[in-house]
Formats: sequence, structure tokens, C-alpha cells
Amino acid sequence: MMDEIIAYISKQLLSIFNLLNWVSFVEIFIIISILFAFYQRFIKGSQSEKVVKGSFILIFFWIFSEILQIVHLNILGMFLKSIVVVISLSLIVIFQPELRKFLGYLGQMDFFHKAFSTIDEKEEINIIKEIIESVKYLSKSHTGALMVFQKDLSNTYTDVGTMLNADLSTELILTIFHINTPLHDGAVVINGSKIISAGVLLPLTEDPKLSWKYGTRHRAAIGMSEHSDAICLVVSEETGDVSVAMDGVLKKYEDIATLKSDLENLLIEKDFDDTQKSRKLFQFNNLISKTSGEKDK
Repeated sequence: MMDEIIAYISKQLLSIFNLLNWVSFVEIFIIISILFAFYQRFIKGSQSEKVVKGSFILIFFWIFSEILQIVHLNILGMFLKSIVVVISLSLIVIFQPELRKFLGYLGQMDFFHKAFSTIDEKEEINIIKEIIESVKYLSKSHTGALMVFQKDLSNTYTDVGTMLNADLSTELILTIFHINTPLHDGAVVINGSKIISAGVLLPLTEDPKLSWKYGTRHRAAIGMSEHSDAICLVVSEETGDVSVAMDGVLKKYEDIATLKSDLENLLIEKDFDDTQKSRKLFQFNNLISKTSGEKDK
């Protein structure tokens, strides 16, 4: 049986290689690049990522069913292939709304511009405006809050929170952090214009030099910034003070205008050199001492 499988695979590979030339390799490279860009733009970090992994498993079982028929296990092979077909058709029915949405998106005139570009600067500025408005209210009312701005969701803790995948707005942020809601004690993870999840538990910093006066929110913000490239914004429940943690460094803000300026520099998509410069400048302005701070829950 194994000899027949190896012989079949060798024959198929040999026939493929006989048809390949340098043009074929260019075409393969283009196809892989398009698929990778599509994965990065639409699938990575989303709930659809698990569906894609499941699709690869279905493809594997379909190939395996073909191999079973080659070695004359026809009944078992047909049974497995039938299951794959039924599941595939079921996926089309289950994800019909998503497919309709994607086809509508594909029909837009500016599809390629949207597909291969990040959120435009105007939209990001509007997002920052929503964040600033919510921070003003949270600070004034002494409502504790912790927001995590993260572009790469591969190193995050969203699985331990409540998935939202909702459009970011001032009203939604204020609702989440309202004292009477079940999610107000955790962090919200923000990716672009979406609140991915809420009530997220973050790793606490283990820095021995950090003052005991810092509460859980500040320690979680610093800890998250130590473990990832995330930018964490904290509003103190006790004092209403606003701070931002990045690369293990905590900065306290005396006025909203400076906070708005820093968020625009750090969150709006720019070239790599400008982003790196903004991160370095952040570390040398109004840093909070590790040996002093305020208590927060």
C-alpha cells in the first residue's frame, strides 16, 4: 500500500515539475503574494482565522480520500470525500452573510485601495477624537479605565476577554467602563477602528523598582507594554490622572492636548522612521518615577 502511495505522489510531482518553467515560478510567486496579502488584510487576527485553518484540514482530508481510492479502499475514500463535500456546502450556507458582504465589498470601485492600504489618516484622527472625548469624561468622573492599542494581534490576550469586534465610539467605551458593567475591571483591546475585546486580563509587571503605590491597572499597562509593542492608556480611578505606558515606560499627562498630540504621533500610520522617532521621544518626556505613584484599583 505504501509503495503505491509513494509511486503515485512521485508520479504527480514529476508531471508537475515537467510542466514548470521560469514563468510558472513567477506566476506561483504572484499567487502566493496575493493570498498572503489577503490573509494579512482580512483574516489574520480575526475570527475567520480559525475557519481558514479548518478549511486546510478539509483540504487535507479530501487529498487523503483520493489516496484511499488510489490504494483501492474505495468505500472508505468515497465516505470521507462525501463528508468533506457536505461540510464544505454547509460552510457556504453558514457564512452566507459574510460572503455577501465580501462580494459587495469586492464590487466597490476603490476595492484595491482599501484592500491593500491601512486605515487612512482622516479616519484615524476621528478615532483619536473619540478616544480623547471618552478620556475627558472618564478622567473628570474618576472612572478607572485601561485601553490597549495593538496593531499585531498575534501576541495579545483577547481570548481571556469578551469578544466584541465592534466599531470604536465614545459611547461604547464609556458603557464598557461604567462602574456597573461586568467588563469595567478589565482592559479593552483596540485594533485600528475596532474594539476587539473587553474585560481582558493583562500580565502585571514584575519590575521590583516600581512603587507599591501603583495599582493593578497601572501595573497591567506597564506589563502589557513590556510583553508587546502595544500602547496602553490608563485612567486612574482614585485621582482621574491619565497615563500612557509603552515599551515598559509610563508617562503621565497633565493636559489633554499633549495626550492627543502623542496619540496622533504614535497611532497614525506613518513611515517607519517617524514611528520609531515618536516612540523614542515618548520615553524622554514627563516620565513618572518608578518609586512614586498613586494607588489605583
